[in-house]
Amino acid sequence: MARVETSSSRPYHIVIFGASGFTGQFVVEEVARTASEGPNGTLKWAIAGRSQQKLEKVLEQAAGVLSKPELRTEVDVIVADVGEPDSLAAMCKQAVIVLNCVGPYRFFGEPVVKACVENGAHHIDISGEPQFLEGMQLNYGSQAAEKGVFVIGSCGFDSIPADMGVIYTREQFKGMLTAVESFLTISSGPEGGCIHDGTWQSAIYGLADSQKLRSLRRKFNHKPLPTVGSKLKRRGALFFSNEIQQYAVPFIGSDPSVVKRTQRFLTEEHQATPVQYGAYAGVGGVGNIIKLMFAGMLFWFLVKFSFGRKLLIKHPEFFSFGIFSKAGPSRKQMEASSFQFSFHGEGYTEDKDPSQGKPNARIRTVVQGPECGYVATPIAMVQAALTILNEPAALPKKGGVYTPGAAFARSTLINRLNKHGIQFSVI
Repeated sequence: MARVETSSSRPYHIVIFGASGFTGQFVVEEVARTASEGPNGTLKWAIAGRSQQKLEKVLEQAAGVLSKPELRTEVDVIVADVGEPDSLAAMCKQAVIVLNCVGPYRFFGEPVVKACVENGAHHIDISGEPQFLEGMQLNYGSQAAEKGVFVIGSCGFDSIPADMGVIYTREQFKGMLTAVESFLTISSGPEGGCIHDGTWQSAIYGLADSQKLRSLRRKFNHKPLPTVGSKLKRRGALFFSNEIQQYAVPFIGSDPSVVKRTQRFLTEEHQATPVQYGAYAGVGGVGNIIKLMFAGMLFWFLVKFSFGRKLLIKHPEFFSFGIFSKAGPSRKQMEASSFQFSFHGEGYTEDKDPSQGKPNARIRTVVQGPECGYVATPIAMVQAALTILNEPAALPKKGGVYTPGAAFARSTLINRLNKHGIQFSVI
């Protein structure tokens, strides 16, 4: 089946759905900033959502922030609602790619994926919810392949730095890379930082529903990926990491599941050696650990009951010690924040047989960038879309539901990110 192409029948390269949401407004600004990188130096785009008034306000705000008054008249507004399938279908028919910013995706994601697949638009989201991501693969993988449509999940801070970081580490390694551990550290400036509570809600429902994720995974009938070389040891629930010189915990987002899906795809489609992966996040010193343990125990207890979930959703600041808030971070907080992923890989030099003894070579790479939620995420999402538009030949041979690493392993996405402030380097 032919891929979706931009043509006169599709007036827009990109439609941003959920443009008036907290993250959506920053995606609008990022698309406006990078419009000259579209096919042949132009990008035709529109914004979409439930409220015409709110969408116009977002355009006005972006026009002010970027000193581009023309945005108000040049960018079209489409009214579409997750609860109205006809409006979604009409939106998808007009777009080559829909950037879906409406979360939590477990509640609002599937109708948009369905409309995209049925109406021939590619779909990119920034979900960090494994149950949604893997559910879409199970339910829409073959239909998307038939239609030549690409549905690419987790194209934000969950999980482009982690997934493309593992791919980059493998590309830079001389020999056979067999295992990688990543350590995430986040820095904020004097104003501190926080995350908008949409992410908090996703975490609450994700943990409450973890049983369903296990039964969903059984439906794929996957055989375990082969382990090449030494088996990667899992670390404890809390440990002091010599790699980042602070206490660390297992990373609870979608990165491990996304990386594993990518490695499965590369192994099955390209006969690559699967890379084992462990993901961890730094939590700082002893004071932070006490806070984290207290908040963690409370969270685990409350999330099991519907009244507890209501409490957590109503008071995100109180239960997360200010990490999550209904207002989200200020622009000043964002400007002073940054992230760093350090990847520690091991494997075998070309002259060494992996079945004979321990890995004999190591590599360390870093992916670093600006504030992760609302600066790095829009950059990653928009560059993923521009890669689809500009490099269709670098994508997998057929459409389907993909992880970023599976979709973009052969593209120049990493170079594009480097140019926009998400930097990949070898140490």
